[in-house]
Amino acid sequence: MATVTGERSRPVRGRPPRRGSHGPLTLPLAVFAAIVLLAFVYIGYVLWPRWPGPPIGSDTPPLPITVAGVTFNVSPAAIRVPVQRRPGAHERVDLAFVWPSLEPPDPNAKPPAPAPGTTPTPAQTFERIFVTIAAAGDTLDPAERVVTIYPRYSAAEAEPGPGDLTTLAFREGTPYQGEDLIYDALAPGFLVRCTRNGAGPTPGTCLYERRVDAADLVVRFPRDWLGDWRMVAGKIDRLIASLRPVPGP
Repeated sequence: MATVTGERSRPVRGRPPRRGSHGPLTLPLAVFAAIVLLAFVYIGYVLWPRWPGPPIGSDTPPLPITVAGVTFNVSPAAIRVPVQRRPGAHERVDLAFVWPSLEPPDPNAKPPAPAPGTTPTPAQTFERIFVTIAAAGDTLDPAERVVTIYPRYSAAEAEPGPGDLTTLAFREGTPYQGEDLIYDALAPGFLVRCTRNGAGPTPGTCLYERRVDAADLVVRFPRDWLGDWRMVAGKIDRLIASLRPVPGP
């Protein structure tokens, strides 16, 4: 019997893919990669260190600066941090002035040497008054803090203080332990928070706070100056006024 042998079946091959064809995700991935690259370029531009500008001399006229949108005129010689010696917007500015002249300190001046056989007193050691200007943010106004915060931590009874002032101590175990509120009880308006002499390695220091629009000014000076607090208060007012621009006509 004859056997009929058919042709062996051949596999059917599909059409080879065309060169240059792209999947459906190619374009979105390319766009995403471009966005990432641009983001890295921007971050590198912002963070790349820049060549510092020419230093501002101490004899330069006062610089117009703004803190929290509030304008101040500050002598470059009074600015303690070199990178802050530039006009424009600042988050914070740290200043120092010679006491009692309120002039900016001379960077080349040397502290006076004590007389032979004597030890300089705290008043002689601290010949500067320091001012910090910073954005107030969400913090309470200093006047509001006196009413709502300090009474929670202060002692029940006040005591006589220096120069006819009144001293109200903060209790131990509170955030303000080791400090006192010292104020004029007869004519409210002057109030400072001070550390106590002998409570640490440095003499007692007082903080006088004032809010100017959206900026807070904190003035620091030695507690020993409170013996003539009226003169201190007057000079602080004069100093703060000198930092503000003169209003136009």
